[in-house]
Amino acid sequence: MKKNYIFLAFTAFLLTAITSCSGFLDQDPDKIMTDDQIFSDAVMIKSVLANYYGRIDGKEWGMNINNGDQIYNQSVIDDVAKFDGGPDQRSTFEDDRFRTYDYTYIRNINEFLRGLRATTVLTDAEKRPLEGEARFLRAWAYFNMCRAMGGMPIVGDEVFEYESGMDITTLQKPRATEAEMYDYIISECSAIAELLPVDKQTNSARANKWTAKMLEARASLYAASLANYNNKMSNPVKTAGGEVGISADKAQSYYTKALAAAEEVIRSGVYTLQDAKPDNKARNFYEATSVKENNTEVIWARDYKYPGQTVEFTKINIPRSHAEDIDNSAYGPTLNLVEEFELIDAATPGQRQKFVTEENGTYKFYESASAPFAERDPRLWGSVIYPGAEFKGAEVVLQTGQLVKENGQWVTVVGDLDSKDDNGNLLTSFNGPKESNEQYINKSGFYFRKYMDETGLASTRGRGSEMWWPRFRISEAYMIAAESSFELGNGRAAEFINAVRARAGVKPLATVTFENIVHECRVEFAFEDHRFWDMKRWRLADKVWNGNNNDEQARHRRLWPYRVVAPGDPNDGKWVFVEDFLFMSPNARYFQMKNYYNFLNMDWINANPNMVKNPYQ
Repeated sequence: MKKNYIFLAFTAFLLTAITSCSGFLDQDPDKIMTDDQIFSDAVMIKSVLANYYGRIDGKEWGMNINNGDQIYNQSVIDDVAKFDGGPDQRSTFEDDRFRTYDYTYIRNINEFLRGLRATTVLTDAEKRPLEGEARFLRAWAYFNMCRAMGGMPIVGDEVFEYESGMDITTLQKPRATEAEMYDYIISECSAIAELLPVDKQTNSARANKWTAKMLEARASLYAASLANYNNKMSNPVKTAGGEVGISADKAQSYYTKALAAAEEVIRSGVYTLQDAKPDNKARNFYEATSVKENNTEVIWARDYKYPGQTVEFTKINIPRSHAEDIDNSAYGPTLNLVEEFELIDAATPGQRQKFVTEENGTYKFYESASAPFAERDPRLWGSVIYPGAEFKGAEVVLQTGQLVKENGQWVTVVGDLDSKDDNGNLLTSFNGPKESNEQYINKSGFYFRKYMDETGLASTRGRGSEMWWPRFRISEAYMIAAESSFELGNGRAAEFINAVRARAGVKPLATVTFENIVHECRVEFAFEDHRFWDMKRWRLADKVWNGNNNDEQARHRRLWPYRVVAPGDPNDGKWVFVEDFLFMSPNARYFQMKNYYNFLNMDWINANPNMVKNPYQ
């Protein structure tokens, strides 16, 4: 009897239905079949490949907008906080957070490649793009594995079989070095780019040449960053055999590769920075990330289509006032993120600017609820619903309470949701924000906009949303080019970063600093599963998420709006804002040195003694 001895488990081709707006992903096989049955049917071959696209959405693959137990995975860092129920006591990062280890997936793809190459029901021309897609998905799996754990065993195209009595040590492959694994991913992406189509795919659901080039660019940038910044630490994170840690002398080569791949995507012209609404940069950014129709930016995405597969992100996060069903307000943005969006007329562009809440020894009074936000980077409106902003054509009212005068002193007064004072003035809005352990109440002062579906009934339990989850956008190619150029010192960093800033509607940078790049990545890619990994590859995570409860960058923070109700006072009808730590997150984020790489499961090491442990394990 043959077994897969090295890896944790072996599964046959489970042909799960994967549905999307692409006809390719509408395949619906419903039973386990043999290789002979699969590879004698062209439709079934494509159905199996569709299945592989659907298997890269689990919680171990990173942050996303998928359903189930993944709904709070964005709140582990500093951009998002949990609203649902009582306080979230988490502070430390788990040893297995986003730990991808799916050799069953890799084995299945290798079996698929073996069958695909042997089949006679497809021509060579028909096989080429299918092979490219399968190898891309395998490279994506290796990339997710490497960024979480460092170098791991590379099995190439091999499909290992175990027969009783054979020497199992031949199956126990050692870990590759971290550099070798990134080199493998980069090499694979370069090769398969020539197998894949060059045209856009329906709703970007399938990989094409530019998807492969984007993974090549991202993997090269990650490797370059690790070679650069890890070795600048006083105690670099590494293993003696190089399974973790890349030598500093490799950084320039990796940055050069990253720049070349990113520039190839940019120069192709297949995707462009979307500027369809130059007179409304805020709406333009929302559509560039969150609307499929006529989209020029999104290169690869997880797509959803009703009926069949929809996503719950809109349903659970829609403002309470706009909910179409019982669910709403599960989690949302923090002040930490919102203050990163700079003022449009900033004297020092390219960096965060705190909100002014106090002036001349008292509150800072604003003319409207939206006034503190309206003159900031338009990407703020495109990413976050802030007080006074609209959603689906109706204002999202966020009001914690009133600021009133008692005996000449300003006093804040709050009430229940949707409460009014004795004169009929709104006290606390239907949305909140409010300090409460109840569900369905905003608690930070902000809601999501990015990836919120404006389609009618998208927030209902019966329907759900068709919102996609972009994994690559053309703006990332520009930012990879900007960062690589900065590190290479070629004088071109401003060219690339200013292209993104021009589309956004903020001032260009005359010169570019590392801090500008960190800032730009955070506001451009908010909620897109970049920040956690960026902070790790730049070796900033332990410095920013330092566990200090008095550090405003390590704690989740809120900004609550109060309407001034003081008849006869010149500030009557104006608004004030109160900043504080968010009670829902009583503990600072605490990223320890051991969190730069996930621990290996001891079962893997017991099955394969060649799998050395990671640092601090």
